[in-house]
Amino acid sequence: MDRLGAMWVVLAAADAGSLSAAGRTLGLPLATVSRKVSDLEAHLRTQIFIRSSRSLTLTEAGRAYVEACRRILEDLAEAERAAAGEYAAPRGDLVIATPIVFGRLHVLPVILNFLDAYPNIDVKLVQSDRVVHLVEDHIDVAIRIGELPDSNMVAKKIGETRQVVCASPEYFKNRPALESPADLAHHVCVTFEQLNNAKHWTFPDGDTPHSASVRSRLIVNSAEAAIDAAIAGSGITRVLSYQVARCLADGRLVRTLENFEPPPTPIHLLYPGQGRIPIKLRAFLDFAAPRLRESLQPL
Repeated sequence: MDRLGAMWVVLAAADAGSLSAAGRTLGLPLATVSRKVSDLEAHLRTQIFIRSSRSLTLTEAGRAYVEACRRILEDLAEAERAAAGEYAAPRGDLVIATPIVFGRLHVLPVILNFLDAYPNIDVKLVQSDRVVHLVEDHIDVAIRIGELPDSNMVAKKIGETRQVVCASPEYFKNRPALESPADLAHHVCVTFEQLNNAKHWTFPDGDTPHSASVRSRLIVNSAEAAIDAAIAGSGITRVLSYQVARCLADGRLVRTLENFEPPPTPIHLLYPGQGRIPIKLRAFLDFAAPRLRESLQPL
């Protein structure tokens, strides 16, 4: 029995949630996938999956076995990369995860220059505002904005960002002065709901956060939409400084309530800290970190 091949099949089935999906992923007929799983269960003398017509569920023994398979196959891939010279020269595939707007403004330009400098490395850029799991999602390095929990990951700080309140110069014409968060009640706002509540924006007030009432005439789920609406004069918005740096610099938006801004939020490059770092990842870290720090410095 090809035990390594059977391990790949079991892992694919566990990740995909069905034998047929595993077959499509691996390019194998369903009958072959089913036979490999059955042969492996017979070899182990235990049941890995509980099968039904609609679902595939791991048994307790199956969960432990799948995690062991994952570690074994990752170690095997690591050994093959070393044998193929991936640790001797920068080559191979690199998966990089980043928040959507940050990726477009700061990371993509660095990646394009990196690809020119390292022709034997290919990059997959994953842009998402959800928090990715580096190991489970097979990410080599991620840009993480915010405080980091304790983990076995390695973090390299590249800069900071902060929440800023801003609007277009036209919006502020013939409107009441905005001197404190309490004055927001007399204005209309555009709320980016991932960052703020649509009815209350929180500001620091000593050791106790202060909640200011706002009237959100527009609620959006992307920073780009909030910024575009603010530029159009639709109201005051609150986003992260890196998202509006260019708009503030060219005068399309003006910053307000600067004395009431929360403390800055750190930005890190995050990558797994276990085992030897592939030279392709080391090459990217050494290339990207100083360039990202430079691009974030004006913030």
